[in-house]
Amino acid sequence: MPDPRGFLGMPRSSAPMRPIQERTADWSEVYEALARGERKSGAREQASRCMDCGIPYCHSESVGCPLGNLIPEWNDLVRRGDWALAADRLHETNNFPEFTGRLCPAPCETACVLALSEANTTGSVTIKRVEQAIADTAWDEGFVVNRVPVERSGRTVAIVGSGPAGLAAAQQLTRVGHRVTVFERDDRLGGLLRYGIPDFKLAKSAIDRRLSQLRGEGTRLVTDCDVGLDLDARELTAAYDAVILAIGAGRAREVDVPGRGLADIHFAMDYLVPANRECAGDGPSPINAAGKNVVIIGGGDTAADCLGTVHRQGAASVTELNYHEQPPRARDSAADPWPLWPLTLRAAPADAEGGRREFEVAAQEFVGDGHVRGVRVAPVRVAEASSGRRVAEPVGDPFELPCELVLLAVGFRGVGEDDLLAGLGVEPNPRGVIACGQDWQTSQPGVFVCGDAHRGASLVVWAIAEGRSAARAVDVYLTGASTLPAPVHPGALPLGIRRRN
Repeated sequence: MPDPRGFLGMPRSSAPMRPIQERTADWSEVYEALARGERKSGAREQASRCMDCGIPYCHSESVGCPLGNLIPEWNDLVRRGDWALAADRLHETNNFPEFTGRLCPAPCETACVLALSEANTTGSVTIKRVEQAIADTAWDEGFVVNRVPVERSGRTVAIVGSGPAGLAAAQQLTRVGHRVTVFERDDRLGGLLRYGIPDFKLAKSAIDRRLSQLRGEGTRLVTDCDVGLDLDARELTAAYDAVILAIGAGRAREVDVPGRGLADIHFAMDYLVPANRECAGDGPSPINAAGKNVVIIGGGDTAADCLGTVHRQGAASVTELNYHEQPPRARDSAADPWPLWPLTLRAAPADAEGGRREFEVAAQEFVGDGHVRGVRVAPVRVAEASSGRRVAEPVGDPFELPCELVLLAVGFRGVGEDDLLAGLGVEPNPRGVIACGQDWQTSQPGVFVCGDAHRGASLVVWAIAEGRSAARAVDVYLTGASTLPAPVHPGALPLGIRRRN
């Protein structure tokens, strides 16, 4: 970097969003669709803030980017205006940077050396903004090309699931010459990207564009095929040399609250999927928030997706309930030191669009007359029970929130493909996901796993990283060696994060 003090003269600037009143009136992405020149100049300014730090934690697997993205390299290339080489460097570690540039919460930014200070013009480089600008410019200017293998290996691989993990594995394996078929049970490809993520976060044209590339490279993509039902799992293992399970972990976590059986109480995905289908032209969703008072239980990304969706459907009011205490707005450097992922209060674009966020409260009862008409709520404190599970204990007087629609976004408890797993002889572990060895292989030889099906519901960047790693393991299994990179190992976790049993 020619100017290691560049960050002092250039303020941090995030990508501009469309006005709230405008964006909540449609389903287009919340960020401004900048002209090519304006997008490039904004990213170039922000990339120039990247300093010549001694240890770039931003692309460290443990605290920054699970993909090991070469962030300082492509920041400097963008600063110098070499967009073609920047795109090459970005795609070297990330198959789908336009997905991560829109959806990833950017642990790379909180691990940036500049995140040590948030005063005045300082603060982390807006890496996510630069990444998306590189990805979009690569498509606009023709830097993204099909990479068709020169030779075929004669080996075949079946991948069950077409989310980011499955598609990343498919692209990697196709490019080294294997014949890859991706099976998707839905009518469209993309998994959670297609039907779980709303259009205002990810335009589905971005998925279609990548799918066209995969087909052009030789990957076979099959829809409307529920492996385990439409295709016997044993037939699959007999027909293919290796199988990768990239089936996600979409089995919803239930809430044990009286009145749960009332109508108009839905799991988040049962609400988001038909809403996304409506945007795709499949007809009106049977669950609509228009004119209703809505309560969302949960406070993560899925809850934010529900929040943005109910805003666009015209809800009368919306309240998010979270039983955790409200996180601090700034990092506690003693209890939560850099470069760990900070436990701070975060706000999605949907939070700025309206609604209330209530912390340290939990639903005690759903009330109604066949249909939900309200939620009885009480202040709570979270404590750890003798079993090790966390429980929310009431500590104050209950009160009632009127509502005609409740959305449950309290997380997921693992994989749900019972027929498929039974047919393969693979059982979920106590966490509800599929265990594997260091070679990404399950208890059944030749059957591999990656993505949420292995690690539990997680980030898109982790799904892509695991898909790439599993692809390398399959390549080694089939040929004895591999030139594919392996960005993460099966037990990898962000530093400071612990799995709960």
